[in-house]
Amino acid sequence: MNHTVHLADDLSLTRMGYGAIQLAGPMAWGPPKDRDAAVAVLHEVVALGLTHIDTSDYYGPHTVNELIREALHPYPAGLHIVTKVGARRGPDKSWPAAITRDALISAVHDNLGHLDLPSLDLVNLRMTDTTAAADIVEPFTVLAELQREGLIKHLGVSNVSTEQVLAARQIAPVRSVQNFYNLAMRKDDALVDYCAAEGIAFVPFFPLGGFRPLQSDTLQQVADGLGHTPLQVAQAWLLQRSPTMLLIPGTSSVAHLRENVAAADIELPAEAVATLNAVGAAEAAAPWARH
Repeated sequence: MNHTVHLADDLSLTRMGYGAIQLAGPMAWGPPKDRDAAVAVLHEVVALGLTHIDTSDYYGPHTVNELIREALHPYPAGLHIVTKVGARRGPDKSWPAAITRDALISAVHDNLGHLDLPSLDLVNLRMTDTTAAADIVEPFTVLAELQREGLIKHLGVSNVSTEQVLAARQIAPVRSVQNFYNLAMRKDDALVDYCAAEGIAFVPFFPLGGFRPLQSDTLQQVADGLGHTPLQVAQAWLLQRSPTMLLIPGTSSVAHLRENVAAADIELPAEAVATLNAVGAAEAAAPWARH
């Protein structure tokens, strides 16, 4: 399971990556509680052979990117740092949208500076509270211009509708889609399949969250039967769901990081997959399910 997906000639990412958001303080705000432990996690990411670190300059803000630079710069060959723009942090720790031209240009330069990079490998544009195709055109065009200037190598999108993915692809190649998706929250099933068919990475955020008690019981029962932890089984299910599914579970613990990476070597039997698939079907049928 833990092989590499080739998204472009110069962009190959291990299917199991690492999301750096938990290296900041609570609510992704401020410095880490234990800086030495955070640096140790980043060193272990490289030692385990992961080539995919997901971050953003609005984690902290700034502190996570600065920590990545401190721990790993000069960056090992083959390591790709994926960043995200389209939001900022308010003084109340909120996450307001920031997709104006000036805001996006500033965000790209902030990521470049704090990571100490001449260009960013992959930048995801985060959209907020909109599914309309027209809304992504202007901000994605700005990023495409920065790509042509050499400040960005590849582009992706986050928190988007299928219509927005299609609109973005009319402007520039889309290498990745980051959306809310996990074993229970399956409204993007069709988009997952579309990305697989088009060779686009689908990177779920909250890959381990959103389980309700009944669904957690189902996951626990399957995990107990296989001798793995529920979180490992949930990640293994995601990796088997699509050949272009990439995971970026976050943690501030080396032990937990190793546990996550081990999930990439789990191959779920067909009966376990069928049982877990039913979790998503139950969610969709429930009156409180999100649509």
